[in-house]
Amino acid sequence: MPLFEYTARNAANGQIQKGQVDVKSKEEVSAYLRKNRMMLVSVREAPKKINIGGGLGKARVKTRDIVIFTRQFATMINAGLPLVQSLTILAEQTENKTLKEVTKAVVHDVESGNTLADAFSKHPRAFTDLYVNMVAAGEAGGILDTILLRLATFLEKSDALVRKVKGAMVYPAVIFSVAIIAIAVLLIFVIPTFQSMFASVNMELPLPTRVVIGMSQLLIGYWWGFIMVIGGLVFAFKKYNATTGGKRQVDGIMLKSPVLGDILRKSAVSRFTRTLGTLISSGVSILDGLEITAKTAGNMVIHDAVMESRQSIAGGETIAAPLEKSKVFPPMVISMIAVGEQTGGLDEMLTKIADFYDEEVDVAVSSLLSLMEPVMIVVLGVIVGGMVVAMYLPIFDMMNAVQ
Repeated sequence: MPLFEYTARNAANGQIQKGQVDVKSKEEVSAYLRKNRMMLVSVREAPKKINIGGGLGKARVKTRDIVIFTRQFATMINAGLPLVQSLTILAEQTENKTLKEVTKAVVHDVESGNTLADAFSKHPRAFTDLYVNMVAAGEAGGILDTILLRLATFLEKSDALVRKVKGAMVYPAVIFSVAIIAIAVLLIFVIPTFQSMFASVNMELPLPTRVVIGMSQLLIGYWWGFIMVIGGLVFAFKKYNATTGGKRQVDGIMLKSPVLGDILRKSAVSRFTRTLGTLISSGVSILDGLEITAKTAGNMVIHDAVMESRQSIAGGETIAAPLEKSKVFPPMVISMIAVGEQTGGLDEMLTKIADFYDEEVDVAVSSLLSLMEPVMIVVLGVIVGGMVVAMYLPIFDMMNAVQ
């Protein structure tokens, strides 16, 4: 049975009262109020409670959906549409069901007297701290349309950067998966056929052939053990990575890894500078901006460096010195941040750095893909080719013996 929220006037003293009632229809709400000597002013179905991404099977709001939502919201506010009307239109046209319910709840909270930032803050899995703080700054400064346009641009560039890095991971992952499947098929189905043939001849096999046959027997006889070991390693890694020290260690290793580490480092620098620059230019204080940037860094090494910078600037020092100590940020970035602090144009300087490193990520991704393709082909060829040669060595010996 739906829950309805009503606003009514008390017939006895004329006071406005608000409440909720669980009935089948709006007509029953009117009947209920008349029975209690109240006059209906307005009635609406109460918004459903939203639980986003809390557990298995529950829908999540994708970053791409938030990007589209923000761009459309910014366009409508900039065109002069009222806030509630804009949100209502967005709730009606969004295809994501979870975001639709979230937006309806936001409309309800705004109509109830809450600020837009407070309404967004009740849904942290849809709207991040960065999002809420920028909206709050826009409301306080009376420039919500400008802030939303800036936020939409920021989210679009951040989303594009994430997709670039993920795209760089896809090709190696696909090739590696194909290699594993090909090797497993050879060991499980092809090698036993050769083994039976060699057993019937009763000849001594070369060492490479014995090794390959041993691997085949091991996989066929103890496949469940391989699955358990792999599952145990994945579980242990996730548990270790869930700890603060473990994640810091893993993130540090990832940043130092060849080729991929360069992409992760450049994308982290771009994300940090664009986030902080957008927050500062939107009116968020430098201390709050650094704290929000640290939370959204996605890397514990970057997080620690940013938090040290926050402590430094809180003590009256500069941001650049702690960032330099972290050994994560290139000297050019440190120098440009230092110049930005001295000239009072830190937000503009950070944006320029972000634009530069976005292009650097593009180049690094292209380099990774061009490098990975021949490497993976060679590795796959050596492994599969080596197994085939190992199986044909006894055949060559038999041919020599016949001659």
